[in-house]
Amino acid sequence: MRGLPLVRRTATCPWLGALVAGALATACAAPLRTLPQDPGGPALDAAEILSRATERCRAISSLTAVIAIRGRVNGQRVRGRVLAGIASPSSIVLDAVAPFGASLFVYTAHEGRATLLLPRERRVLQHDDPVAVLDAIAGVPLDAADLRQVLTGCAPAPSDGIGRQLGVDWRLLQADRSQVYLHRADANAPWRVVAVRHGGDTVRWRADFADFAGALPQTIRLVSDDRRRFDLTLTMSEVEIDVSLGPEVFQPMVPAGSAPISLDELRRAGPFGELRSSRQESSGSGSARAPA
Repeated sequence: MRGLPLVRRTATCPWLGALVAGALATACAAPLRTLPQDPGGPALDAAEILSRATERCRAISSLTAVIAIRGRVNGQRVRGRVLAGIASPSSIVLDAVAPFGASLFVYTAHEGRATLLLPRERRVLQHDDPVAVLDAIAGVPLDAADLRQVLTGCAPAPSDGIGRQLGVDWRLLQADRSQVYLHRADANAPWRVVAVRHGGDTVRWRADFADFAGALPQTIRLVSDDRRRFDLTLTMSEVEIDVSLGPEVFQPMVPAGSAPISLDELRRAGPFGELRSSRQESSGSGSARAPA
């Protein structure tokens, strides 16, 4: 994928509803990686190991990728494809596409401000809280910096230099309210960040990383502690590193005549919101047609 020509399509299909129900696979998610439970002992080498393991991902200035997404959000099964672009320090664009290529929605975050375009409805949301907007459309309350770390398989800096040794091939470090797990397959294999457990005031969740190509994971699992809120598997492909992404990529032009949509309305009208549920009920009674 070259240059990520996002925010450029004409929409001809229903938006977020196309991510659910219609093109779903019924396969269950693979079991989560089992993390060591033994508290272990002090590991003075843990910070150095983390530094080596994240040297490549910390150096990434930009990344583009095609991301296949499957799993559940708020109890609903989802499957979709997103074109993603990220740039240091905290800019991101997500272009959710239908199977035939039209944009379902375009989400951008840049300098602490989010914009969401719904091309088919000609609606737009511009908001100062990127976390709230992404949570409303996808159920995952992450900001652009969080997403950058997730998509590159990186980890936050440790709170101190002392970690825990959980056996010969595991290390654990505390990073603010997060726990970073490092693992190597054997003594001759490189250390990897394989999981990060994130604490939070409202949502606790973990990111698991697998199927590494070089230093970058190709499979990423995002799971909230209660499992019902979200359990998503992201499969990365067509990954390109340090490509040129100008600021215009993260500042989409709002089409003339676009009507505003509020955050509350977006939550209700999203793929897992009240309005979608009411549409499905109406469709079941034959009085209305559900989104495709």
